[in-house]
Amino acid sequence: MTDLSREEAVARVEDLVARVDEEPMPVPVREIWVFGDAALGLDPVERLDIYLTKDILVGGDDSDTDPHELALGVDGIGETVRADWAAEHTEHVRTNANGYAAPEKCLAAHLVDDDEPVHLEVCNASFDDNVTQRLEGALATGDYEQILDPRGACLWVDGQRSDEAFRKLRDGDFVLPTLSGALEMLGADPDVAEEAADALRAYRERQEGATVRGDVV
Repeated sequence: MTDLSREEAVARVEDLVARVDEEPMPVPVREIWVFGDAALGLDPVERLDIYLTKDILVGGDDSDTDPHELALGVDGIGETVRADWAAEHTEHVRTNANGYAAPEKCLAAHLVDDDEPVHLEVCNASFDDNVTQRLEGALATGDYEQILDPRGACLWVDGQRSDEAFRKLRDGDFVLPTLSGALEMLGADPDVAEEAADALRAYRERQEGATVRGDVV
């Protein structure tokens, strides 16, 4: 799939927000943000970066479906993802390397086609908190590819859509710094911020099709 025009990118995010708002998800979703190129108002948008804040299913979920009756051969149904959702969307069930149902991969399979230039970040922490955590970790280890681009806009929280944020997204009205400038504002030294920004851009340029990254803070 080729790059998305800004209009197409915003429409794609609107569709994703509507689906999260209206459809059962593998795990509860609390926040949806857009960050990177789309938030900057670029046209076209090479990759559409979306951040989802999810809840963790503590002590299982309240599904009516008995996970053992699904016979999917996947551990974690009813523990890490909702059993009712898995029963309805068996084709979207995805696992991690240990064979356990992976919430971030299930969300991506449900919401994004494989060939779309869309990247999902999925975490239990809010966008702002995870930006800080990931930057601190990257500065400590030098693994700058783990940085989360802090230039984001919140579009939806607990069922409430921000029409104003969508208007600004559509019009390219968000005023945001350069990536290195944003990292400096969060505490990175200027030289490190430049190096980190270059590493993150190179990492993004290597990505193709739909991608997803999940973590727990």
